[in-house]
Amino acid sequence: MADLPGYMRACLHTGKLAFLAILVSGGIVLQILACALYNNWWPMLTVIMYVPLPMPLLFFVGSDSSSLLTESDSGWVNATKFLTGASVIGSIAIPVVLKHAGVIGWGALAMELSSFLVFVIAIMCYIGTSDEADYSML
Repeated sequence: MADLPGYMRACLHTGKLAFLAILVSGGIVLQILACALYNNWWPMLTVIMYVPLPMPLLFFVGSDSSSLLTESDSGWVNATKFLTGASVIGSIAIPVVLKHAGVIGWGALAMELSSFLVFVIAIMCYIGTSDEADYSML
């Protein structure tokens, strides 16, 4: 992308940020719809796991997101991997347990899991864009 003019790079970066915003907004809408359409707010328990999902990435890894995908002896990187894994498992397990207990229906379960998928895609896109110099927020 170094050979593109500055205005073209700025337009592409703005498009990536808009795409991330649309993904996160879509995940939030799916989360709320899973509760509102079925008049049952128990699926909102999944938000407990969505909040800490990006936190280990922001706090422990710093600007080096490639360390999450490699083997490392660092205690902080291992703690990040553990907390992210626990949050992912909890995000999937809470709606499944609620469905198994008969608290929510199949539609709410499908919306909850699709909301989780949208959030995961948003986080992966954020990690991909943070490797560029203009997105050094991590």
